[in-house]
Amino acid sequence: MSQQENLPFEERYYQPPYKALYRESMEYPEKFWRKMAQELEWFSPYEKVLNDSNAPFFRWFEGGKINVTYNSLDRHLKERGNKVALIWENEKGENRSISYLQLYNEVNKFAYALQQLGVKKGDRAVIYLPLMPELPIAMLALARIGAIHSVVFSGFSVQALVDRINDAKAKLVITTTHTLRRGKRVELKGIVDQAVEQTPSVEKVLVIKRDEEPKINEKRDVIYQELTRRMPYKKVEPEETSATDPLFILYTSGTTGKPKGIFHLHGGYGLWTYLTTKWVFDLRDNDVFFNTADIGWITGHSYIVYGPLQNGATTLMYEGVPDYPSPDRWWELVEKYGVTVFYTSPTAIRTLMRYGEEWVKNHDLSNLRILGSVGEPINPEAWRWYFKNVGGSQLPIVDTWWQTETGGIMISATPGLGNYMLKPSANGLPLPGVDADVINEEGLPAKAREKGYIVVKRPWPGMLAGVWNDPDRYIKTYWSKFQGLYYPGDYAVKDEDGFFYILGRADEVLKIAGHRIGTREIEDILISHPAVAESAVIGVPDPVRGEVAVAAVVLKQGHSPNEQLKKELEDYVKKNLGAIVVFKGIYFVTKLPKTRSGKIMRRLVRAVISGQNLGDTSTLEDEASVEELKKAIEEFTKEIREQQKP
Repeated sequence: MSQQENLPFEERYYQPPYKALYRESMEYPEKFWRKMAQELEWFSPYEKVLNDSNAPFFRWFEGGKINVTYNSLDRHLKERGNKVALIWENEKGENRSISYLQLYNEVNKFAYALQQLGVKKGDRAVIYLPLMPELPIAMLALARIGAIHSVVFSGFSVQALVDRINDAKAKLVITTTHTLRRGKRVELKGIVDQAVEQTPSVEKVLVIKRDEEPKINEKRDVIYQELTRRMPYKKVEPEETSATDPLFILYTSGTTGKPKGIFHLHGGYGLWTYLTTKWVFDLRDNDVFFNTADIGWITGHSYIVYGPLQNGATTLMYEGVPDYPSPDRWWELVEKYGVTVFYTSPTAIRTLMRYGEEWVKNHDLSNLRILGSVGEPINPEAWRWYFKNVGGSQLPIVDTWWQTETGGIMISATPGLGNYMLKPSANGLPLPGVDADVINEEGLPAKAREKGYIVVKRPWPGMLAGVWNDPDRYIKTYWSKFQGLYYPGDYAVKDEDGFFYILGRADEVLKIAGHRIGTREIEDILISHPAVAESAVIGVPDPVRGEVAVAAVVLKQGHSPNEQLKKELEDYVKKNLGAIVVFKGIYFVTKLPKTRSGKIMRRLVRAVISGQNLGDTSTLEDEASVEELKKAIEEFTKEIREQQKP
């Protein structure tokens, strides 16, 4: 047993300054947030820390003037002007390193170009770019002039782009000619051309040229390089935006399939991403932070762009996928750039697990000191593999829980505050300022290890300001289930020490013969089987039991689907979880329907299996995954019919 493990619980986990800071945030919240806000630079002071007179439309730091780009760029120039801010590399190995001074100049140039196109404070612009340096540059330039950006992931379809442009009523679209995905060229400008035929609000399309001359609509399209070549360099002073001015809109999937436009504000969101980056990732001056997410998702907004840059960190962006051109692509980057803090998703970890640990062992990962997980609960098998093979059985894993709506991390270990996680699969403790709890259906606090709903009992600076153009949906979705409490829609348990374990979506529950079983519980058992890499479990109606389970399963390399393995998996789940779990079917596929941020789309799995309309598939990464599942079901159904013939 290590010396750390011999310590009493209080000394092991609640180490200062976390303990003192958390207590202060709960007991003296106004004093606490005033002190925290002083770590950023304000053009003019705010009048009130929190205006809750129109709850749940809370507004933070009302009356204050601030701009997130000033805190991301301008204030670093004197001390960190020559420090690398962004490192970029693509699938082909092409790369760029951009210092804070260079980034500042690029953002000013882009901001001036936007002004030449008539973009002004409050205007909305949609950014449809891959993970290239111009993506954060465009975001920062729009924020600098007080315009509102809405980044749309560059893998989205024409219709998804149309819906988001029209909902935001964007006057400008920023795109590029193409990107490469697994070596294949994706024509982004062509997708935009189709989309803007259905978006009357769009006045101009700003095209960043890559290699070749793009096809141009002379009345509408402007090539960025040509525009900037004609104009002089001009420093653009940051707009003194109100702390309550919108910074961006980001669309996230809803249970209905219709995306919600979540919007965040300059003041509260800026402060929250700054603080949470510092607390959770403990970034130091010589760190290289590699967040593998795309900036098309909130993880990239908060922890590739705004959080790291406000902390003066070096952030690595990779325009590519984890297993192309080979399964060690990420580990190659970690070794090449001396990455110290690595942040990825459980889905990505499970994908790389399929290839085995040798791909990791081929690289020197000794610079790593903190690992992170985001996007969904990490199952124990993936946690152990990550801890052992990537972390050398030594590094802390910050298993972060948060959402697009929360703006930044809410529950996690906080190495930057001396609070390290030592419990596999636990997300950790609430961050300072986060008053979280687990309650039951009646709204009462759940007992230790009793499953309930996670709620947040008081507002926090990074919280969403609302749903764009739909205040009623904001109230109904987040504030109606439990009066006065923010409801994220996730199940969780708290242990005796106050550690939170997020169990997944509250609507992902089976009720088999009156027994409630979370789909994640079944998935975790399946994934712990040596043959299984990934699984997605849903419930389907059953006349006898009410519901039974159906699983789509991806096998590890070296394992082949067959009836014997199917029976083995059914027995394995029953042995580990109980005979109450009854399967109607287990379908073997090579890939699961996922969003482009890596989350399994159980809504689509359910729709395919039940024969329902798929609804909105704009966030689907690969349509072939749906077709493969359909085929597997058809073959299974055919086999059943053959068996039933007299």
